[in-house]
Amino acid sequence: MSGSELASRFVSKALEMGFSDVAVLVEDVSRVMVKFANSQPSVVQRWDTSVASLYLSKNRRLYTGSVVLDRLRDLDKLLHEISYVVDRVSESELYAPLPEPSRKAGGFSFVDTRVVESMKDPSRLAELVLEASAREHKVDFTAGKVDLWLRRKHLATSTGALLEEESTGVEVYVRSFKEDGSGQWGFSSRSLDEKKIEETALKASELAHESRGRSPVEPGVYDVILSPLVFSQLLNVVAWMSTGLSILTGTSIFTDKKPGEQVASTLLTVWDAPRDEKLPHSTGFDDEALETYNKPIIEKGVLKNILHNSKTAAKLNARPTGNAGWVAPRAWNLVIESGDYKFDELVSEVKRGVFITNNWYTRLQNYVEGVFSTIARDAIFLVESGRIVKPLERLRIADTLPNILKNVAGLTRDTYDVMWWEVRIPTRAPYALIRNVNITKHFA
Repeated sequence: MSGSELASRFVSKALEMGFSDVAVLVEDVSRVMVKFANSQPSVVQRWDTSVASLYLSKNRRLYTGSVVLDRLRDLDKLLHEISYVVDRVSESELYAPLPEPSRKAGGFSFVDTRVVESMKDPSRLAELVLEASAREHKVDFTAGKVDLWLRRKHLATSTGALLEEESTGVEVYVRSFKEDGSGQWGFSSRSLDEKKIEETALKASELAHESRGRSPVEPGVYDVILSPLVFSQLLNVVAWMSTGLSILTGTSIFTDKKPGEQVASTLLTVWDAPRDEKLPHSTGFDDEALETYNKPIIEKGVLKNILHNSKTAAKLNARPTGNAGWVAPRAWNLVIESGDYKFDELVSEVKRGVFITNNWYTRLQNYVEGVFSTIARDAIFLVESGRIVKPLERLRIADTLPNILKNVAGLTRDTYDVMWWEVRIPTRAPYALIRNVNITKHFA
């Protein structure tokens, strides 16, 4: 029995047992990941998973959970277990009935056959990365991964939806080391682009080469150029804060804001872009069977949309936006609109500043005020009089997200599609110049 058939059977049986809202999302994923370390492939992992995510409600009491697909075959036992739990929990303050689906059947396809073929033997892509890493700068060693997948998802709901979708994806990041220098770059897409993968490896090795011989920098307030990796990571946090659940739980810089208010520089426009077929989380429908659509979160500095599922929309007197998550709404892909600068022109705007190419361990100390810190790692450079002059030791940005948003002073024309473990919402981002950013030592 197929995933769709099992999901439909589960929905029917759950309704017979008195549940009022039922949804089943079955995801079948075939994945191949090549990890490399010390400039050679270290492990090739292959796995196939079939997981059913379940949503049920009865008398305003909610249940969500996930099971392996085979458990759907024993419907009676599974549903009795769920009923036992649901009957003993409190009513949900966020209950709302599942909405009527935008469409009841159909599906979309974002499949690149080159990805599927490369999954059979990904060694060629790993060799491409390692050869490119050593080509020009002869780095000491390289690490990273090439991740390829084919995903099929099936959604059945008690509102009559039966939707299917099939998609491929690619995620690559490369980190190279030379002496005391290091550099990282990344790439993600729905399709296989060997040139982009090669460019990713070349960029990482270039940054490693250029960042040798690091010097300390005095803490202070600097103009900062953020690479697409860093800008993407910070905007991932902002996108999470733009959801209805974050606002309701008081973990958002937009808790006291309303759409229409100025929250950022007029240069900044950020889209939730589920219909961008190049980015690997593109999708035609959300978990509640509503059609997705591209929408600005921030447009020319103005907060335009809060992202909702049916529950947060009902609580905040709004409409669902095609971003469900049964519990938490989410952005699918982010697209940050480009600016007018070439990279060298952006650098020329800086009298004294810092260029940061990578970051990790972003932590929030105050969610409503957006007080955060993040560690800059890998290639970092001092910029003086419009020129990159020398590499710097590791440092930390310690500032607020509202200040970052409001102080965007320039964006490049070129953008880059980014995804790695610190950037889980695939993001298309330019380089960004941010004025007056507080910099501290990384251990401060």
